[in-house]
Amino acid sequence: MKFYCRSIEEVLDSTKSSPNGLTTEEAEKRLAENGKNKLKEGKKDSLVVRFLKQLADPMIIILLVAAVVSGVLEVMAHGLTLDAFTDSIIILAVVIFNAVLGVYQESKAEKAIEALQEMAAATSKVIRDGKLVHVRSEDLVVGDIVVLEAGDAVPADGRLIENASLKIEEAALTGESVPVNKFIDIINLSDESKDVPLGDRANMVYMGSTVVYGRGTAVITATGMETEMGKIADALVQAEEGKTPLQLKLAQLSKILTWLVLGICVLIFGVKLIGAGGNITADVFVDSFMVAVSLAVAAIPEGLVAVVTVVLSMGVSNMSKKNAIIRKLTAVETLGCAQIICSDKTGTLTQNKMTVVDSYGEDTSLLASAMALCSDAQLNPDGKVEGEPTEAALVEWAAKLGISKIELKEKFPRCGEAPFDSGRKMMSSVHPNGNEFVQYTKGAPDVVVGLCTHYLKDGKPVLMTDEYRQEILSANKSFADRALRVLACGMRTYTAEPESYEAEALEHDLCFIGLSAMIDPVRPEVKVAIEKCRSAGIRPIMITGDHVDTAVAIAKELGILGGGAKAITGAQLNEMSDEEFEKEFMNISVYARVQPEHKTRIVNAWRGAGYITAMTGDGVNDAPSIKAADIGVGMGITGTDVTKNVADMVLADDNFATIVGAVEEGRRIYDNIRKAIQFLLGSNISEVISIFVATLMGFEILAPVHLLWINLVTDSFPALALGVEKAEPGIMDRKPRNSKDGVFSGGLGFDVAYQGLMVSVLVLASYFIGANMGGRDHGMTMAFLTMSMAEIFHSFNMRSQRKSIFTLGHNNVALWIAGIGAIAATVLVCEVEFLANAFGFTPVGIEEFAIAAALGVLVIPIVEIVKLIQRVFAKK
Repeated sequence: MKFYCRSIEEVLDSTKSSPNGLTTEEAEKRLAENGKNKLKEGKKDSLVVRFLKQLADPMIIILLVAAVVSGVLEVMAHGLTLDAFTDSIIILAVVIFNAVLGVYQESKAEKAIEALQEMAAATSKVIRDGKLVHVRSEDLVVGDIVVLEAGDAVPADGRLIENASLKIEEAALTGESVPVNKFIDIINLSDESKDVPLGDRANMVYMGSTVVYGRGTAVITATGMETEMGKIADALVQAEEGKTPLQLKLAQLSKILTWLVLGICVLIFGVKLIGAGGNITADVFVDSFMVAVSLAVAAIPEGLVAVVTVVLSMGVSNMSKKNAIIRKLTAVETLGCAQIICSDKTGTLTQNKMTVVDSYGEDTSLLASAMALCSDAQLNPDGKVEGEPTEAALVEWAAKLGISKIELKEKFPRCGEAPFDSGRKMMSSVHPNGNEFVQYTKGAPDVVVGLCTHYLKDGKPVLMTDEYRQEILSANKSFADRALRVLACGMRTYTAEPESYEAEALEHDLCFIGLSAMIDPVRPEVKVAIEKCRSAGIRPIMITGDHVDTAVAIAKELGILGGGAKAITGAQLNEMSDEEFEKEFMNISVYARVQPEHKTRIVNAWRGAGYITAMTGDGVNDAPSIKAADIGVGMGITGTDVTKNVADMVLADDNFATIVGAVEEGRRIYDNIRKAIQFLLGSNISEVISIFVATLMGFEILAPVHLLWINLVTDSFPALALGVEKAEPGIMDRKPRNSKDGVFSGGLGFDVAYQGLMVSVLVLASYFIGANMGGRDHGMTMAFLTMSMAEIFHSFNMRSQRKSIFTLGHNNVALWIAGIGAIAATVLVCEVEFLANAFGFTPVGIEEFAIAAALGVLVIPIVEIVKLIQRVFAKK
C-alpha cells in the first residue's frame, strides 16, 4: 500500500492499530509472526573458504603445479632430501603470501550490513496499552505508534499521524541536503499507478533518518527488511562484485600460458621420444619428461602474481599518502581506466553545509541579527554552531559579520514565540529592546512579504509601495534562478509586551527588513578537478536526491552540464522503459530527485555499454550503486560507515580533487604493471626459445633450478623496481584505455616476442663460446651468466615502452639498487663454491665474465634502435 496517499484513518485501519497504540499482547504476537525489526546479514564465507577462493586463480594453479612438478623432478634427480624441496617451498611461499594478502585486503563485505544495523536506533518511545513506554527498536512491529522528538533516530518506516513543526534529516537516504518539513496531509496522486520520490513523501518517516526539529507521532508501516533501508541492505547482499580489468587481463594471460605450457610440454616430450626411435628406455622416458618440465618451468613466470600484488600494494601505500585509501587491492588500477564518474552531489561535489551567499535589504547587520535571533540554532563558545542546517547557516552568517548569537541572546533574550509551522511557512520571536519589544518574523518570501505593510528606508519604516514590493519579488526571483534557498525577514515593534503569542496575533503589519539567500556551496577545488577529469577523457555525471533546479545550477557552475547534455528527474527516469533509457542515457549528465535503485540503474547502464564506471558518494543511498560500479569511491569524513565499507576506495579528505590524483596513480600503476609483465614474459620467452633450440640440437643449456633462480631472484627484484617508476609525461592528457584491450595490446606482444628472441640469441652465443673454452658445463655457466646479465640490463629498457631511456629526465633509484643486487646475487651463486656446486657451475675467469657481461649489455643498444624505428613509424 502507498501509505502516503492514504488518510490517517485508512492507514490505522490497514495496520489494525489506533492512536492509543497496540496492546502488549498484540505486539508480542506480531513480533513472533513477522520477526524482529532488524536488517538481515549477508552470507559470510569462512576464512578457509576465502583463502581457497584466492587459490582458484588460474595463475595460482599454474604455480601450484610448478611447485609439485619441481618437487617431483628434484626427488627423481637427488632422492628424498630437504634440498629436493627447496624450489617447491619457494613457490609455495609466494602462493601463500599472495593468498593471505588477498584475503586481508578484500574481507570487507560483511561490515556493510553491520554498519547499517548500528545506524538504526537502539531504543524507541512507543505508545502501548495507551501508555508511553520505551522499547528496544528491534522489537517494534507494524502498527506500533512511535513518538519522535528532536535528536531521535527514526527506528522504522511509518506514516505521520501527529505533527508539530517536525523536520527530519534524510540526506543519508535521499541525498537531500536540507531537512524535510513534515506534514500529516494526504499526498494526492493524479495517477495512482505512478510513484512519489522518497524525498517528496513528506507525510512519511524512514528508518535511518534523524529528527532535527519539532515533534510528531507515526504509525509504523514497515519494519526490518521491508523498510526502505532494508531494501538498500538487500541490494547490498544481492549486488554482485565484478572483476576489475586487471583481474580479467591476468585471467586471460593465465589461460594463454596454461595452453602454451601444455603445448610445449607435449611437443618436446613427443620430439624427445621420437628422437629415441624404438630405443625408449626408462632413462630416456625420464630424461624426456625432465626436459618437458624444464620448458614448463621456463614458460611459467613464477614471480608474476607476486610482482603484480606487490606493485599494487606499493600503489596503495602511495595513494594513502595522498588521502585515497584503497580497500581492495586490484581496484587501484581500475580508476586509472575509468571513463565515467557518477558522483553524488551532496557532500561530494558540495560541502553538505548550508551557507548564506547573498542578501537583499538596506541594513545587512540588522537582517543578520534578526535572522539569528529568530532561529533556534545556537552558537557555542568554541565558535561552532549547532542546530537545524538552515538556521545554523543564518547564525553562522551573523557570526561572520561579527554579530555573536551569544551576545544577542544576552542583550535581547527571547520572551515569546510563535514556533515554525509548515502550514504558515514561518516563525516569529519576540524580544525586549529597552522600553519596547521587537518581533522578528522569518519564513518563505511569498508569505512574509505579503504580511509586510512597511519597509525600511534610511533606517526608518515607510509605507510599502507596489514598486518596492515588485523590487523585492524581482530580487527573490533572481536568487531562485540561481537555485538559492531564500528566506525573508520582517519586524514589528510594541510599546508593551504582546498579550498573545498566537501566530494570528503577531504575524501582520510587518516592516520588511530583507532577504537572505543560501545554498549548499560547491567545494572550491571541485571545478578544477572536473576540468582535469575531462582533459583525461573522463565524463562526470551528477546523481542527486536534491531538486532539479538546484542540481542544474550546481552542475552548470562546475561544468558538468553543457554541450547539449540534459538533466532529468527520478520520476522521468521511472517513466522510461529500458529500451528508451538505453537510447537516452548517454545524453544525460544530471539526475535529480533520484532513489537508490535509480543510481544502480544508471551505473549499470554505463557498465552495460562497456564503460568502466566509478561511483562516488557518502550516504546510505549511494551504497548499492557504489558496490555495483567497477570502482566505488566513498567519503571518509562525511561518509556513512555503510558506504565506506562497501567502497573500493575511500577519500580520507572527502575531496573530489583527490580522485584526479587517484586516476593518475592508477594509470601509472597499470603502465608499470604492463612493463613488469613485458619484462617477465620476455624473459620466459627467451628461456623457452633457448631450451627448445638446445633440445633440438641435443644439449642442455639451462637446468630447471637455473630457470627458477632467474625467474624468482634475477627477474623479480628488477620487476618490482619497475613498479615504482614515475609516471611518464602526458599521462593525464590521453584518453582512458579501452577495458577490452588485451594484455598484449599496443604492440606489447611484438615487443615481448622480439626481445625474447634477442636474449635467446645472446644466451646461445654465450653457451657456444663457453663450451668452446671449457666444455658443456662451462657453456652452461656462461649461458646462465649472460641470461642473468641480459635480464638485469633489459629491465632498464622497460622503463618506457617507446621512449628512449636516455630522455626520461629522471632516475629510478630502486631499479639501480635491484640491478646491482641481482648482479651481486648472480656472481655469488657462480663464485661461492658450495652454491656453484649445488647449481652445477664451473669456475669463471675474468675473461669469460667480461664476455658474458658484454653480451648482456648489448640488449640496451639493440632495443634503443628498435624503439627509434617504432617512433618513426608511429609518426608516419
